[in-house]
Amino acid sequence: MKLVPLGDKVVLKQLVAEETTKSGIVLPGQAKEKPQQAEVIAVGPGGIVDGKEVTMQVKVGDKVIYSKYAGTEVKLGEEEYIIVKQNDIVAIVED
Repeated sequence: MKLVPLGDKVVLKQLVAEETTKSGIVLPGQAKEKPQQAEVIAVGPGGIVDGKEVTMQVKVGDKVIYSKYAGTEVKLGEEEYIIVKQNDIVAIVED
């Protein structure tokens, strides 16, 4: 199965929160809050949304930061995704 977003929607896969001790030991799942950073898995076509022309500015594979309470969480098989509107994405993280 695969998710195909409509309109200005974007499917995100949340990046794993990890905490590292001073000695370099990784403690997964120790973060108090979920990270707001995710990878773009699928992008809707854009077009006319609510009477306005929407051009999609993100692409599959981008790492992004999204609004804290944005989106709808969806579980498909064993994977969990977040579906957000493009305007809920606040930044693209570039290396």
